[in-house]
Amino acid sequence: MAFLQIERSGGIVTLTMAEPATRNAITDNSAVAEFEAACAEVNANAADKVVIITGDGPAFSSGGNISTMHRGIDPATSCEAMVADYAHGIQRLPLALAALEVPVIAAVNGPALGAGCDLACLCDIRIASETASFAESFIHFGIVPGDGGAWLLPRIVGASMAAELSFTGDRIDAARALAIGLVSRVVPAAALMRETRALAERIAEKSAPALRYTKRLLRESPTSSLASLLALSAAYQSILHKTPEHRAAVEAFEARRRARQGERA
Repeated sequence: MAFLQIERSGGIVTLTMAEPATRNAITDNSAVAEFEAACAEVNANAADKVVIITGDGPAFSSGGNISTMHRGIDPATSCEAMVADYAHGIQRLPLALAALEVPVIAAVNGPALGAGCDLACLCDIRIASETASFAESFIHFGIVPGDGGAWLLPRIVGASMAAELSFTGDRIDAARALAIGLVSRVVPAAALMRETRALAERIAEKSAPALRYTKRLLRESPTSSLASLLALSAAYQSILHKTPEHRAAVEAFEARRRARQGERA
């Protein structure tokens, strides 16, 4: 059975992690390969405008599968082999999602722990159910975030809060996640997908090329100088001015203005 259930409707692609028996663990299964394939397909499909990632069952994702960590403990497994495991395994996931060209919303339906928390952090927007919780829990097992969490978390909640969460491994509830900016809103569990879908639909109404270029600018901004970002913005803008979506929007605006002027005459 596939790890991801994929649904497409109205420019919105919903990726549901569908392995509730492992609380949607994303290691030692086909999860990484399926996310890679789904991201590549979205990037190649101009009709796809927004991605939603959520989990089936009570959890968003438990992250790494703890029951398979004995391989790393085994003296027969070398450090070099473990490095290769990470590079060719879980670390492909942040690279795939970072390369995803369209906006991504995490609908966090339950616990997002360890790599599951980092998966949520890879999304552009996070909406949490009241039953959601979050933990950068690697420290509890004497390991570090091997999937890029130490890069992601400070950029979202700031250095001090990221350090506290990473050093303690404390689990925080949805209300605390909202207070520190880890999520943008908290909604009742029964309304999670409805609220997430409504936001996705608002985004999907917009120009597909403009969405993709806007996301590129947002991703470039943390590591770019203002001058560099302005130059890149000008280049993207010159392309977007030539798109049919831009022309249609300008023509619609002009038509509305003429109609308002006619009403005042």
